[in-house]
Amino acid sequence: MAKKKSTFWKDFKAFITRGNVVDMAVGVVVGGSFSKIVTGLVNNIINPAVNIFMKKGGLDAIKTVITPAVLDESGAVVTAEVAILWGTWLQTILDFLITAFCVFLLVRIITGIRKKFEAKKLAEEAAKAEEAKAKAEAEKAAAAEAAKLAAEKQAALDASILEQAKLLAEIRDLMKNK
Repeated sequence: MAKKKSTFWKDFKAFITRGNVVDMAVGVVVGGSFSKIVTGLVNNIINPAVNIFMKKGGLDAIKTVITPAVLDESGAVVTAEVAILWGTWLQTILDFLITAFCVFLLVRIITGIRKKFEAKKLAEEAAKAEEAKAKAEAEKAAAAEAAKLAAEKQAALDASILEQAKLLAEIRDLMKNK
């Protein structure tokens, strides 16, 4: 019994080298870098602007303390504070909204460009179809004209044959009468 060759690695290689996977990997890398840019925008530009309007601290300072931190005599933390970090959560939402908005804009631009290319392609295909239709109609008209001319020629030929037959009949009658 012949040992069946494993196609797992061949299938994996075909999958990984397929264009979509490579494009997706590039998208993930660019997306990670873009995420850092958005986080920097929120942390370094938007948060300081928000801090102007905050009484103390920035968005990071907005929190609900459930259990305060316990410190020993030297000031070291014995038990860490347990808190709901509303401000950090708001920063994350802000990061998401900015990222989602930028992705929306990018997708909208790409979709618009794609629609223009598709419309141009459809217009070219419609023009080619119209040209082919006009050519077919011209060929059909030419064929009809040729058929008409052929019919007229055949009718003239038939009339000529009848005329010749009459003339031959008259000549035969004249020769019989002489």
